[in-house]
Amino acid sequence: MLSRVAENLYWMGRYLERAENTARFINSATQVLLDLPKDASFGWDVLLKVAGLDERFAARSPGVDEDGIMPFLIEDETNPSSILASIRQARENARTVREVLPMELWERINGLYLYARDNAARARQGRGPRGEVLSGIIGRRESIIGLLTGSMSRDVAYQCIKLGRNLERADMTTRIIDVNSAVRLPRDPALTTVATERMWMCTLNALSAYQMYRRHANVHVRADAVVDYLLKNPHFPRTVLHCLAEIEGCLSVLPEHATAMKKVRRAWRRVEAMQSNDIRPTVLHEYLDQVQSDLGEVHDAVAKQYFHLHQQHDTEQ
Repeated sequence: MLSRVAENLYWMGRYLERAENTARFINSATQVLLDLPKDASFGWDVLLKVAGLDERFAARSPGVDEDGIMPFLIEDETNPSSILASIRQARENARTVREVLPMELWERINGLYLYARDNAARARQGRGPRGEVLSGIIGRRESIIGLLTGSMSRDVAYQCIKLGRNLERADMTTRIIDVNSAVRLPRDPALTTVATERMWMCTLNALSAYQMYRRHANVHVRADAVVDYLLKNPHFPRTVLHCLAEIEGCLSVLPEHATAMKKVRRAWRRVEAMQSNDIRPTVLHEYLDQVQSDLGEVHDAVAKQYFHLHQQHDTEQ
């Protein structure tokens, strides 16, 4: 397969996953806001840092509040990580490689883009309409993955899409876990306990993980158990460890994968070594930053091995 085609497929997978998980990220923050007790507050500046967009937002707008951040995350096409920009970029990547994709896939991705574009304004009308729009985006994105899973051969093209999807999913799972670091808890210990439980329940719901967590981890929502589950459970498809296993599986069928595989196993060792008995927000935030850095190194290794050939060729021309 041409390296240009492989890169387009990889980024199509990443951008579609980014759009869905940014919607989940916003839903998690919104639900936390609704459940905050008296005397608790939400640090919007921290939320931007968790998303890795604080510098880009600061260059665009001096005010850090919900009314400014939500359009930036949902529809601002000057932000390449916004939902609308991610879907548009996935659509463009899919358009250029339509010959290797199931025929209906382009129609689904184009339909997702049109839905996001036409409903972006409605997402500004309040938390209720915003939730409906974001749920619509998540559902349409899930139907695209269902189509890919059910009608695409497990060839190199499929592995490139799956590789991008799982790298992005692992990264975004760490960011959704980290949303809680933006909450400033009340001083009352009783309120803090209630707020903490509600926060982590929101995290599980944002990742559609609440029922599976209760089945396989703990009937009680405890911070340490939730973090341990979302990072280390090998069976739930949105945990970091499961995503790393999927990435290893993709790399194993691609040629010359040794360097990228070493980076994956380094990330794997860091996740497995994590101790959930100390999950203070500052400690957890620093740890998740390290995991995100490991995932960035996996991406760099993949890009260098499989995508830079056509970039070098374009430069030479």
